[in-house]
Amino acid sequence: MPRFHLLLPSSSRRAFAAALGASFALGIAAPAAIAQSYPAKPITLIVPFAAGGGVDATARLVNTKLGEVLKQSVVIDNVAGAAGTIGTQKAARAPADGYTLLFAVASPLNVAPLVAPAAVRYDTFKDFAPIATVGVSPFVLIGKSSLPAANMAELIQLAKKEPGKLNFGTDGVGTSLHVTAELIKQRAAMDIVHVPYKSGPQVLTDVAGGQLDLAVLPLSLAQPFIKDGKVKAFGVTSKQRAAIAPNVPALAETAALKDFEVDSWLGILAPAGVPAPVAQQLMQAVETTMKDPEVVRRLGEIAVRPVVMTGPAFADYLAKERRTVQDVVTKANIKAE
Repeated sequence: MPRFHLLLPSSSRRAFAAALGASFALGIAAPAAIAQSYPAKPITLIVPFAAGGGVDATARLVNTKLGEVLKQSVVIDNVAGAAGTIGTQKAARAPADGYTLLFAVASPLNVAPLVAPAAVRYDTFKDFAPIATVGVSPFVLIGKSSLPAANMAELIQLAKKEPGKLNFGTDGVGTSLHVTAELIKQRAAMDIVHVPYKSGPQVLTDVAGGQLDLAVLPLSLAQPFIKDGKVKAFGVTSKQRAAIAPNVPALAETAALKDFEVDSWLGILAPAGVPAPVAQQLMQAVETTMKDPEVVRRLGEIAVRPVVMTGPAFADYLAKERRTVQDVVTKANIKAE
């Protein structure tokens, strides 16, 4: 099975590469003085989610060092709402001068356009120039402590014995967590019922309280409850065990989920048309930032593993991810409510 980095035909790849190339080509015509003086003022980094969440926490661990490397302030602007699409739209409409960037994950760029196309007012492959990923972070499948299953293999047997009886919660219909949970269901041939919530913390509370059977959540969110024994951890979605939770197996260790791999990517994009020299400077700045030992250490504390893919490699990755998400969404018939 292809790796699915929610980090996750050649025609799509060619179209995206062409759009990326066009955006960079436009930049070549920009006055050299603009690129040479960049950045001449603070840079705004739009985070399309509320302050205090996992995406915001990662952005805030990166922006300070990134500003030091660029010798200019990088200011976080939280523009939350509609599963990240409001802030993403704001970034797409910003001037393509390198002074407004988007700190993104898969949900608004590669999930929302498929499950709620009428509500999305931007084109991921035409309106953005990928700069670089900064890292990946796994999700984890957890369950209430009273579930009569000690591991993933037993959970699969339980679900098959009583199809449709178990339920699972995520932070909403068509989110990255929902798509990941549906992929687990498809790979393990389990019939369990989705219960959408408005936020991950609400899901976690109800699993711990026994109101929900299962949930797919960010490992960084669920880890304190796992450590305290308030919930069972059946497995992380990364191919290998996570450093902050070495006792939690990877789902891929279960035969029915061999080679299963889902990592949530986090990365920076610019509005399409950003001058090529500016984009290149930003890519190099991200690479330098992600080599900083203190940044790496602090990201590790919230289960983010530094992984840097820049420019065209990031673009190609997004195109591959879109194919995988499309397949899961189609098979599960996921539609926004």
